[in-house]
Amino acid sequence: MTVEQNVLQHSQKHQQTLLNQLREVTGTTDIQLLQQALQASNGDLAEAVTYLTEKNAKVPQQDETTYYQTSQVPSDKYISVGSQADSNVIDLTGDDKDDLQRAIALSLAESNRAFRETGITDEEQTISRVLEASIAENKASLKRTHTEVWSDSPNPHDRKRIDNCPVGLKNVGNTCWFSAVIQSLFNLLEFQRLVLNYSPPTKIHDLPRNQKEHRNLPFMQELRNLFSLMVGSRRKYVDPSRAVEILKDAFKSSELQQQDVSEFTHKLLDWLEDAFKIKAEEDREEDKPKNPMVELFYGRFLAVGVLEGKKFENTELFGQYPLQVNGFKDLHECLEAAMIEGEIESLHSAENSAKSGQEHWFTELPPVLTFELSRFEFNQALGRPEKIHNKLEFPSMLYMDRYMDRNREITRIKREEIRRLKEHLTLLQQRLERYLSYGSGPKRFPLADVLQYAMEFASSKPVCTSPVEDIDSSTPPGGVTAQQQPPPSLAEQDSSTPSESSGSVSGPSPTATAAQQQRATIHKPFTQSRLPPDLPMHPAPRHITEEELRVLEGCLHRWRSEVEYDTRDLQGSITRLHRTIELMYSDKAMMQVPYRLHAVLVHEGQANAGHYWAYIYDPHQRCWMKYNDISVTKSSWEELVRDSFGGYRNASAYCLMYINDKKPFLIEEEFDKETGQILSGMDKLPPDLKQYVKEDNELLAKEIEEWDAFQARKAQHDKFTLAATAAASSTSTSSSSPQPMSIECSPPDNTAPQQDPEYMEQPSPTNYSKHLQEDTERAISRVAAEQEERSPEALLNGAMMTPNMQGVIMAIGKSSRVFEKNGPEAAFFKALKLEYARLLRFAQEDTLPENDYRLQHVIVYFIQNQAPKKILERTLLTQFADRNLAFDERCKSIMHVARTKLDLIKPEEVNMDEYETWHQDYRNFRETTSFMITGLELFHKTNYVEALMYLIYSFQYNKELLTKGLYRGHDEELLGHYRRDCLLKLNEQAAVMFESAEEPEVTTGLGIMNELVVPCIPLLLVDDTDKDLLAVEDMRNRWCSYLGQEMEPNLQEKLTDFLPKLLDCSTEIKSFHDPPKVPACSTLELCERFSRIMSVIRKVAAQAR
Repeated sequence: MTVEQNVLQHSQKHQQTLLNQLREVTGTTDIQLLQQALQASNGDLAEAVTYLTEKNAKVPQQDETTYYQTSQVPSDKYISVGSQADSNVIDLTGDDKDDLQRAIALSLAESNRAFRETGITDEEQTISRVLEASIAENKASLKRTHTEVWSDSPNPHDRKRIDNCPVGLKNVGNTCWFSAVIQSLFNLLEFQRLVLNYSPPTKIHDLPRNQKEHRNLPFMQELRNLFSLMVGSRRKYVDPSRAVEILKDAFKSSELQQQDVSEFTHKLLDWLEDAFKIKAEEDREEDKPKNPMVELFYGRFLAVGVLEGKKFENTELFGQYPLQVNGFKDLHECLEAAMIEGEIESLHSAENSAKSGQEHWFTELPPVLTFELSRFEFNQALGRPEKIHNKLEFPSMLYMDRYMDRNREITRIKREEIRRLKEHLTLLQQRLERYLSYGSGPKRFPLADVLQYAMEFASSKPVCTSPVEDIDSSTPPGGVTAQQQPPPSLAEQDSSTPSESSGSVSGPSPTATAAQQQRATIHKPFTQSRLPPDLPMHPAPRHITEEELRVLEGCLHRWRSEVEYDTRDLQGSITRLHRTIELMYSDKAMMQVPYRLHAVLVHEGQANAGHYWAYIYDPHQRCWMKYNDISVTKSSWEELVRDSFGGYRNASAYCLMYINDKKPFLIEEEFDKETGQILSGMDKLPPDLKQYVKEDNELLAKEIEEWDAFQARKAQHDKFTLAATAAASSTSTSSSSPQPMSIECSPPDNTAPQQDPEYMEQPSPTNYSKHLQEDTERAISRVAAEQEERSPEALLNGAMMTPNMQGVIMAIGKSSRVFEKNGPEAAFFKALKLEYARLLRFAQEDTLPENDYRLQHVIVYFIQNQAPKKILERTLLTQFADRNLAFDERCKSIMHVARTKLDLIKPEEVNMDEYETWHQDYRNFRETTSFMITGLELFHKTNYVEALMYLIYSFQYNKELLTKGLYRGHDEELLGHYRRDCLLKLNEQAAVMFESAEEPEVTTGLGIMNELVVPCIPLLLVDDTDKDLLAVEDMRNRWCSYLGQEMEPNLQEKLTDFLPKLLDCSTEIKSFHDPPKVPACSTLELCERFSRIMSVIRKVAAQAR
């Protein structure tokens, strides 16, 4: 194929792709009209959509006006994201490349699936969406005007930052989209460093040379200012107005119109790429300058396909990767569909057919991988976009190996195997459905139940030949005498008037009337579930012999057993197939490209109105944070799932940001090159930004000072006013008369300042309905009621939020369906298996040194050290039996099941001495870790005196642990290095003090040697490693070098007394300090400290290399 043909084919393919996109977005099937729109817009998809929608919108003029006015209502929670009447930018599907036929097929499949799962028809869903839109518009119309949005509290103390809490961003008018994206990027510390350390090109002295520079360079400066405030400001939230104003000019949008997150992110990255490109061109040393924005956010994929029977391969650059949501249940399904387009059988077959299609294979993934989830579709009938609320699950750890070009052949084999398994799975499910939905009529039942019902009918005892003959009219069921009139027949009751049926007719005697009323009291079929004792409970056969009954019961029993066996066999096969499909990519070879979820951007509302916020993972605190404009709060994975997966409410994830888990520099803090300490706060800022933040902090301090002075004056004035009022009262009123109460000194309770309606309208995290409240919140409330002496904060940091308890709660949550269907015992076994599988995965993972799952979970420690199965089972069972789980009925039931299982364990089944030994070993491991962490922290703070004892004891304890197994302790070489280095540092300090010849310094130096260094030298000699022996020789040589030097007699005397102790070659430990005290800390605190110090060590080691 020539270059010209290749270019022509690529151009035709691009033209067809644009037509397919435009056809799906607008719903227009007229090819000529679509081509006309593309020509009028010069190939710009957004302008082509605007062209077509404006043309279609001219017909329903009245509806358009109403919709336009509604969409422009200013609000905080429901904010207009665009109207077809006035917007030039409409982004409904992102870079969607699916054709119309596939979209229709997916839509039909999703509709059928949704109906099967929920029983809700498309018509009912449409009505629901219309109602939601109406509610959203009504709420929007009741909210305040734009000028009242986000009014600051007059009290500056309310706007003061608490400790080192993350800084929020003020919503300056429908800019929650800005806050969500900026916070996600700001918390990428590598991106944060690039922006903060960006300096405009020095060669540009005068005005910018072109429009891009005129726009990008000022924006970069405002973004630097904003980031610097987010780092070092003492304010709880900061104002991004200056940066937003520059963006508004670029979007050419009205002040009240809210922008789309993906559109804004595209624009932002383009600007940053241009800004860094200018800088890179100035600083370049090679032919091709490196742009850090491109290296951070852009990757490449290979498009391999067939076009009209001819194969082609093209490499394309991508930034945010678009994914369709409709018709898929999880992120992997979306990716699989996005990677294959059209009929691709001929791609890897020998036949050169005329089929067309293509596959995408990633050749290079960016460190920051962003997925756009297309949750909007255009409703041609209504002439406006609608949001897709379908549920879409996504993992916290995403392995991209199956989509890499280097794994192309393996993935194709696995995809074919999955396709074959799914076909077999479909057949098995169809067979199972015939057993579970048996019958030919509209109502169907499980076949096993049908046979059971038949058996129950056959075995019922016949009572008469007719179902009405057993009713004796002379002796009614109530046991009353035969003088009473029989009750009216059904026909008579139906024909009687309301007054007659109430007992107001004449005829029967008073005795009969009373009896009839008494009979009515005995049996009320509409209010009483139990039938009278003399009526049969079930219908029964009229005539059946013992032989017939025996044969029939035998057949029915045998058939039912066969059906139950077949059903269980099918269910087991289906479960095994599901498990096989799930584990298809779980081998280590396909888990080498891990991407961890960094941020989730959430949209709540409809297509034309809504609110954005972000969930961002904090790796240092090991928790999720919710960034909702000025509000920044701790969150959880459960809350993220509830708000992001969709399907339950009108909130769902709109954008997912993953980061390469093998590139920790993306989220690592910066270290000081000299001290090795983590830079934080103002230390992270360059000089110009330090001054900028300092001035802003001074303004806030001045505002607080003025406020406090004003409040002091006001309090003094009120005090004088109250005294004057009291004096006037006492002189004008007699002592016997009642004294009137002053309104000023005793205001009623209901006159407290009302809360800002802005915050009243936003739902509080604790104000959700019961089925949406987080398990951990309810747990804290329950335990707080039982243990009043402990605060909810203490409980949050205590047992309820340990990693073990979190895992148990998550496992119980995932087994909720099993609980509802099969009861607590089945749910208990399901949760137990889920938790064990999760911990087994942790035990088998190859993690960075900072992430030691043994510290988080005792089970992981046991698995890695090959603890007996009975020890593992009892330990896991004990975790599920924890009393802290008794905070709702489901968890409480599962906890009781676990406790019952514990009680059933016989003494001979588990050796309790061995069980206690294993747990004592784990406690020793944690204690050793605490000694190690404390010693390393003190060492890196250059507090060598205090660090030494922690390092000495941690090394000794760790050595004892390692004698039982390789994974019983920590890296012995690491601890030996720091123990040795600490002794060398102390030796150096003491030598410097001795050289000063000052009496106090000399005494202190020799005290360090006698009390710390000398007692530890035998420990180095016992280990007999080359590095330890060399360190001992270095310390001795340093002090021996003073021999023969001129010095004061008193120094010479002290040196003579000291050297024999230092040169003693005995390995006997003559004197040693008691172990230092280690403060108790929670598991989360221990893991956080361990991760932090190991990161410091790795950083220092890298700098040393």
